[in-house]
Amino acid sequence: MKKPILKGIIFDLDGVLVHTDEMHYQAWKQIADRIGAAFNREINNRLRGVSRMESLEIILENAKPVSDAEKLILADEKNAAYKKFLETLSEEDVDGDVRMVLRELKNRGIKLAIGSSSKNARFILEQIKLTDFFDAISDGNNIQRSKPDPEVFLKAAEFLMLEPAECAVVEDAYAGIDAAVAGGFYSVGIGDASGYDRADMKIRRIAEVLNLVNP
Repeated sequence: MKKPILKGIIFDLDGVLVHTDEMHYQAWKQIADRIGAAFNREINNRLRGVSRMESLEIILENAKPVSDAEKLILADEKNAAYKKFLETLSEEDVDGDVRMVLRELKNRGIKLAIGSSSKNARFILEQIKLTDFFDAISDGNNIQRSKPDPEVFLKAAEFLMLEPAECAVVEDAYAGIDAAVAGGFYSVGIGDASGYDRADMKIRRIAEVLNLVNP
């Protein structure tokens, strides 16, 4: 897609603005070990960008069947373990370029939103002191379908009162790029997604996001 004249940028959270992958991995490993499910970092990579319940279903592919009621208990246990890890997060865990980029985008009149499948997005933002940069937060609490469905980004654009074509999405997961493309957004791949051919723009550093908009 040709780069549009942007009025808004929607950021994924985990893996883009802050890195909590290891916390997710350790929390899921606690659950997998307890129920005897095979779990390693390769399987963990399949969980990126998808919802908690969908992540659990992937883990349960390597375990004995459990009831729907048990699945809810396991998901809650994982979230409790993950939130314990999240309590150790602070603004020191955010790369200095992240704050600089967000501040500069605001100065250039760009509306900013979070588009994350996580139900803990607001808690994470509070822990790392980034909440005030964002005009809107779309997360796992206001969507029914997780990435690669574009719902989380469509909701973010709606909250910003912008059309998808007026917004870029910055994502580190293939599923997130797929969601952005499906929703009609200009997609920017960083991290793992910087090698994904479906991304409209590929960047190595968050500071390159500033190239999306005029000074």
